[in-house]
Amino acid sequence: MLFLLLSTGLAFLITPLIIYFYRKHQWLDDPKKNSHVKVLHQTPVPRGGGLVIFLTVAILALAFLHIDKYLIGILLGALVLTVVGWLDDIYDLHPAIRLMAGLVAALIVIGSGIGIAYVTNPFGEGVIHLNQPQIPIYLFGKLRTIWILSDLFAAIFIIWNMNIVNWSKGVDGQLPGFVAIAAIFIGILSYRFIDDPTQFNTANLAFIVAGAYLGFLFWNFYPQKIMPGYGAGSLAGYFLAVLSILSGAKVATSLMVLGIPTADAIFTIGRRLAAGKSPIWGDRGHLHHKLMDVFGWGRRRIAVFYWLTAAMLGFLSLYLNTTGKIVTMGVVMLAVAGVLVWAKIKQS
Repeated sequence: MLFLLLSTGLAFLITPLIIYFYRKHQWLDDPKKNSHVKVLHQTPVPRGGGLVIFLTVAILALAFLHIDKYLIGILLGALVLTVVGWLDDIYDLHPAIRLMAGLVAALIVIGSGIGIAYVTNPFGEGVIHLNQPQIPIYLFGKLRTIWILSDLFAAIFIIWNMNIVNWSKGVDGQLPGFVAIAAIFIGILSYRFIDDPTQFNTANLAFIVAGAYLGFLFWNFYPQKIMPGYGAGSLAGYFLAVLSILSGAKVATSLMVLGIPTADAIFTIGRRLAAGKSPIWGDRGHLHHKLMDVFGWGRRRIAVFYWLTAAMLGFLSLYLNTTGKIVTMGVVMLAVAGVLVWAKIKQS
């Protein structure tokens, strides 16, 4: 709880400094200049959320947590995303560049030794091991091993989470609220394995991340004074994915807590591919767009909806086994599909 409070307070204090810094340099997202169909804000607003989140997490992690190879790898990967996010705030980088930055960040984390060695078998008892095949290599004078399936699965998992979470930041307060809730539940789950020394860092880092987004939320909630931008959006998915791996929560819990963004992302990718469009280019077809454009929901209502569903699914994740989590995700998928189909019928 202490780390949550410290992080919330620090992010709350850092955010207005970043707002001032961006406004001084006129690094603003002006809807009159950026007339993309997905843009929902109506006045010039700075992005800059990535700097807030990274500075908060890095300062507190380096000050209070045990510095090991895992923490160094996590912070280095986060630094890559922060720098690319800052450049995107100014220059609106091509989505392919942002995707490559995500890959680099994921590889840095995996290179530090963080990977998914196994997953719970959803069709029976036991686990499915991902530690074979292995490739031994000599690097910096030491024999090291690449776990092909484990590292590949971890990379896909991290990049997937980065993108689906980043896509769910369309309205004021939407992203930081549900990300903070997801991080809190991952922190709670980490305490179940607190006998493992690595979990001390994992639990406290989760609460630091949660607090960073809570502190940022005060300035991002309607009417927003600052937007998350690619930096805070990608860092959100990045931190949640890495923390899920470290906490032992793994894939099922992360996908469940992020149930609504996950379902929205799956349908978004399918819709774009079916229309012959690139899945990485933004549009106005996300769930939050439909809730606003078709059903008339306001920004605050959409944000609170994402928070409440994340909290509800997070609470269930504490008690359900892997099969239960998969069934719950199926229900979420059907619910989101129903809303999107209903929206399409209303628009036709």
